[in-house]
Amino acid sequence: MKRLITTLQNIWKIKELRNRILFTLALLLIFRIGSYIVLPGVVPAALAAQDRSQSNDLLGLINIFTGGAFNNAAILALGIMPYITASIIIQLLGFAVPYFQRLQKDGESGRRKLNQITRWLTVAITMVQSGAYLTYIYSLNAVSADINKGIFWFCNIIILTAGTIFSMWLGERITDKGIGNGVSLLITVGIIARLPQAILFEFNSRINDGAILLFVLEMAALFGIVMATVVIVQGVRRIPIQFAKRMVGRGAGSMPAAGARDFIPLKVNAAGVMPIIFAQALMFLPATVVQFASGGDQNALAGNSLLRLLNDFTSAPYNIIYFILVVVFTYVYTALIVNPQQYAEYLKRQNAFIPGIKPGKPTADFIDAITTRITLPGSIFLALIAIIPAFAAAAGVNQAFALFFGGTSLLILVGVVLDTLQQIESHLLMRRYDGLVKSGRIQGRGSRMMGIGAGG
Repeated sequence: MKRLITTLQNIWKIKELRNRILFTLALLLIFRIGSYIVLPGVVPAALAAQDRSQSNDLLGLINIFTGGAFNNAAILALGIMPYITASIIIQLLGFAVPYFQRLQKDGESGRRKLNQITRWLTVAITMVQSGAYLTYIYSLNAVSADINKGIFWFCNIIILTAGTIFSMWLGERITDKGIGNGVSLLITVGIIARLPQAILFEFNSRINDGAILLFVLEMAALFGIVMATVVIVQGVRRIPIQFAKRMVGRGAGSMPAAGARDFIPLKVNAAGVMPIIFAQALMFLPATVVQFASGGDQNALAGNSLLRLLNDFTSAPYNIIYFILVVVFTYVYTALIVNPQQYAEYLKRQNAFIPGIKPGKPTADFIDAITTRITLPGSIFLALIAIIPAFAAAAGVNQAFALFFGGTSLLILVGVVLDTLQQIESHLLMRRYDGLVKSGRIQGRGSRMMGIGAGG
């Protein structure tokens, strides 16, 4: 405890870090306020009459990421999600389209061009999603009958688009002048905003049932799952490399100097949270299409037992298919972002090699084999994390709290918290203060992801 208090005091002593933290908190507060300002023409009482808090579909997932703004029909109802969608599209295009591949290799100028394309794509996606969202609001009969439909659509599409652009701007300001990871922090704050209410509801229900010990066991289980997730997020397989010897001195007296040693860090979970997001979107797609085709009727799935099971995250068919999809998407996404050929070319340019492995294609094949082997346990763990909420709900945990036992919520929370702590620790170490941990350093999601790691 004393070490924690000392660390907090050191953080407050560093003026730059203190200002960055306060600036970040101020912008996050503004973002949360925007989640409660309702769109003009929407009737809040009609929205409150709709019980959608436990919705387990694509719309429920979006509501979690926006911190409840989606269900509130707020001006930030779409939040930062269109920007995330645009970024994913641009990233995937970078794997397949030569033009985007060239931009990725053009350094700072290419990065600025990609950012500009991403922003314009965000605007286009937001305008399309705004129209779909307003259709959804209409299906809930939550629009005032006194307002002109054309005016309602025109004004609110502009407001929702402006809200997403404003969210994107907040994220960029947090990244530039705050503690970094702005976009990720906006999503994380939306997720965390629901955690206290979920814990309080679970606590009250256990108190009423006289099962306080069960609540303690649930919190202990959650703590254990979080610790295991931290291990898998930070887990890497280090491939040792060695740089070629160089000659020291000149002429006949020159001596060969030993080559420097380094390592290639291959992450056990290189794909991050993306396989779960892709798998969830695919699982939610059939039920979402049926509901939209039926005009938003929440009972549209009642007549189809298969769709009803696929929309129930506690059912066996749902979790079996979900598990398989996460494993498959983990391999697919890892194959996209981890390119063994690029590693081999990098080592060749740096005059480095893996001991016992020939340069060129043998090096690429060796790295590919290692990646395939470590991806298997990583994908299985990721799939287990994805389906743990179903087991938690089956054990009697309320659905809102069960979602924090795994899935996208847990992985995003753990990853972003690690990244944020790494930023804070960097400021402490620069001022010669102790870090946040007794030994070693905190490693975020991207600190050792694709580059050549430092140290031996």
